[in-house]
Amino acid sequence: MGTKRNIDDITIEQGSDNPYADLGYANADEMLVKAELASEIAQIIKNRHLTQQMAAELLGMPQPKLSEMLRGKFRGISQAKMIECLNRLGRDVEIVVKKAGRRAVGHTHVVVA
Repeated sequence: MGTKRNIDDITIEQGSDNPYADLGYANADEMLVKAELASEIAQIIKNRHLTQQMAAELLGMPQPKLSEMLRGKFRGISQAKMIECLNRLGRDVEIVVKKAGRRAVGHTHVVVA
């Protein structure tokens, strides 16, 4: 049986918008972009009621690779390949480059319209 703790004993830390950065990953920004792209790919596949095998054929990738991507394992899958997947799923992808504002270093994020 565990010990009871008063809520005052718990330290709560506010996270950022990037859980990968919060976990200390060196390539956190890239991982977040890939996660957002994979999430959109998964949603389209679900909405179209495609099996993973059907989707893999449509996307031109082996089904096991698609399965890994949809489970957050992005090793060996580039952002360019994920954008190509979105195109094959009937989505236009626009890349907008703009000044970073006050930040010295810009960042990449995904906006689904």
